[in-house]
Amino acid sequence: MDHKTTNRLMRLSEVQRLTALPKSSIYHLMKQNDFPQPLKLSKRTVAWKESDVLEWIESREKVAKVEEST
Repeated sequence: MDHKTTNRLMRLSEVQRLTALPKSSIYHLMKQNDFPQPLKLSKRTVAWKESDVLEWIESREKVAKVEEST
């Protein structure tokens, strides 16, 4: 990953578009520690590091490939 991708922050709507998950699923996975935690930017604002979300997507792709081969 390049440096720009690593440091970029994304709000929830962009995370939803990138993962194709609804808000409720993202927060459910976060409670189970199965999704990256956001950074708290202010009292009412959070954002996710793009690199963390992309790593999570890659990990899901690997899991899917393993499940397909079994």
